Amino acid sequence: MKIAITSAGTDLNSNVDPRFGRTPYFLIVDTDTMQFEAIENPNVNAMGGAGIQSAQLVANKGVEVVLTGSCGPNAFQTLQAAGTKVITGVVGTVSEAIERYKSGQLNPITGPNVGSHYGMGYGTSQGPGFGMGMGGGMGRGSMNYGSEPMQQPPMSQPGFPQPNPEQELQMLKQQANYLKQQLETISKRIKELENKK
Repeated sequence: MKIAITSAGTDLNSNVDPRFGRTPYFLIVDTDTMQFEAIENPNVNAMGGAGIQSAQLVANKGVEVVLTGSCGPNAFQTLQAAGTKVITGVVGTVSEAIERYKSGQLNPITGPNVGSHYGMGYGTSQGPGFGMGMGGGMGRGSMNYGSEPMQQPPMSQPGFPQPNPEQELQMLKQQANYLKQQLETISKRIKELENKK
């Protein structure tokens, strides 16, 4: 069976990325042979429509199931229309996620678990900027979970399935890890710029 996992890197030891539409990579894995292909996501910095375009990219690869941290309504509808099942709340490494899926510990969802534009401001931008997003680069958005900065995560808003405490803890740990990585990237860039003075 072919599955797609949102990934922060290009191998099976990479962490599962919590975003679907703006994940840096999709790992397309054959669960029978464990052979995989890493696909760079061209929609990471898309101004809009990242979820739909990413869903079409994955669907065109013939995957039956997507493993990710979160999936918004547009991506979910596109994947559902293509006959692709979606599993959210996935954390850990890609290989751990595959093992949990193969052992029947992960189940498909019946609707999106975050609102539209969830990943915006959380992506990886290229090069220096003047804002601080929640991604691996500098610039590209404010710290936001939806369309307004610093509001509660969509999963805590009415109309979205509530994660259990363990899922929420894992998602928060993953977000803290991304923030730590971003802080390291920013600190490194500051030192580079100070050395050029």
